[in-house]
Amino acid sequence: MTDNLLGEFLRARRAALRPQDVGMASYGVRRVPGLRREEVAVLAGVNVDYYTRLEQGRERHPSAQILDALGRALRLDPDAHAHLHQLAGTAPSNQFTRTTDRVSPALRQLMDGYPGAPAFVINRTLDVLAGNALAEALHSPFQQADNLAVMTFLDPAGRQFYTRWSRTAQATVSHLRQADGLDPNNPRLRELVRALTEHSADFTRLWNSHAVRGKTQDAKHFLHPDVGPLALTYQAFDVRDAPGQQLVIYQAEPGSPSAQALNLLGSLHAISNQATL
Repeated sequence: MTDNLLGEFLRARRAALRPQDVGMASYGVRRVPGLRREEVAVLAGVNVDYYTRLEQGRERHPSAQILDALGRALRLDPDAHAHLHQLAGTAPSNQFTRTTDRVSPALRQLMDGYPGAPAFVINRTLDVLAGNALAEALHSPFQQADNLAVMTFLDPAGRQFYTRWSRTAQATVSHLRQADGLDPNNPRLRELVRALTEHSADFTRLWNSHAVRGKTQDAKHFLHPDVGPLALTYQAFDVRDAPGQQLVIYQAEPGSPSAQALNLLGSLHAISNQATL
């Protein structure tokens, strides 16, 4: 991992835009994809030499106003805009508080109160910290259901379980990029990125794109070997007494085939647990 995260992010986002995306005419031969540095500087209203120094890491302390201008020039969405500020150290100091991986007994009790819905807790690096019985059943095809990124990229079950694997992979990496902006020196994050980069070319390609996105409300599509396809919606809730933790709850449309499949999955899991006692 480089120490010029801000410059890498700016370069990646610049490369992702074409002149027509920002209402500019294209001229000359372009040796690399995306906007030129001069074009970004014009759009942001900054000196091109200053912008070049930002990308090269020779300027490390841009003002919040300049970052806002660059965010507009690069057409950043709110998540990516906040990430830009975090990389430059201009985000409010209360934006980040180091989290704990301990899940409180009250939260575990709350999850168990949703027997018909998979519910689990993750941290910023997508470690699965705790889950209810149906979440364990849902993730049972994986060798170890302890980190969503590892499950997506390194576990052989991932590409079959996530039927829209490419979309899941992009969302997973974007989430980790957001975590990188919040806490770039997090040893767990550095270890995770190192392992994923070493063993997955797909992860490396997506990681180098510097896309940033927080949790969305996109439907989840799974294929479970015991009950077949599942189409689930979900909600993610920040855990107030443990900053950085999120409670994720999946649910199926009442009366749908996915709801019937979830009920069957819960029954099969209960029977399996009884058989092992």
